[in-house]
Amino acid sequence: METVTYTVRKGNTLFGIANFFGTTVDKILLKNNISDPSMIYVGQKIIVPVDTEELEGYIYVTRPGDTLWSIAQRFGTTVESLAKKNGMCNPNMLYPGTRLFI
Repeated sequence: METVTYTVRKGNTLFGIANFFGTTVDKILLKNNISDPSMIYVGQKIIVPVDTEELEGYIYVTRPGDTLWSIAQRFGTTVESLAKKNGMCNPNMLYPGTRLFI
């Protein structure tokens, strides 16, 4: 099992993050030594254990402020891999709402 570093965003819950990555709240709590699952905050970086096979073929919709580098970091991949999978000639041309294959 690999891990992804995820930055908590407004409205996130551990349940929602766990569901998003196909893992469990308990695994996230254990990996991050969090005792109270309701005590996460915007901007907090948490380690999420994921099965990389679960992420295969996953589609991510970009948001304002996203870069290919930040998305690659979030999903444990590289800019080069994302650019290749998505047929991107210029990885700097990324717009909110773009659908990317992870």
